Amino acid sequence: MPKKALIVIDIQNDYFPDGDWPLVGVKEAAANAARLIAAARAAGDLVVHIRHEFESVDAPFFRPGSEGAAIHPSIAPAAGEHVVLKHQINSYLGTDLKAHLDEGNVSELVICGNMSHMCVDAATRASADFGYRVLLIHDACASRDLEFNGTRVPAEMAHAAFMSALSFAYAKALSTDEYLGQAAKAA
Repeated sequence: MPKKALIVIDIQNDYFPDGDWPLVGVKEAAANAARLIAAARAAGDLVVHIRHEFESVDAPFFRPGSEGAAIHPSIAPAAGEHVVLKHQINSYLGTDLKAHLDEGNVSELVICGNMSHMCVDAATRASADFGYRVLLIHDACASRDLEFNGTRVPAEMAHAAFMSALSFAYAKALSTDEYLGQAAKAA
């Protein structure tokens, strides 16, 4: 059976309603991520938390050392769970994520977190490029309204577009219930 890791990307305070960069549906996505974390811990799977912090205090959110850059308490890491600090969109760039996964002989990743259209997208694509089997839990991810060239893209559409693209060739997209149901059957 392949060694599995749950990658929890950027579920941080600034993305919640009182934060500096709130996402649409972030509370629901975080609640689903908490369910995934509980299941991964119970199964003995590796749980890795990714925390983004910009290097500049002038950043619009995730400023260095700020409360907004802290991991949200609803998915707080347990003792011994690896926390990767990143300064780029891609969770692998300039971090020890790949080395940590390789050290754990991981071949399968379950990915959730924020933002669907940025850091989740980058990590999912990079994970597949590195040869991992990737499961993307779409309802444990959140996005926000976007704008391009004068066109407003509602968060739901941005999220759906990215989940659709990623599930085409990079990952198998499942809901939290689908994933947990499959995991229960396999146990």
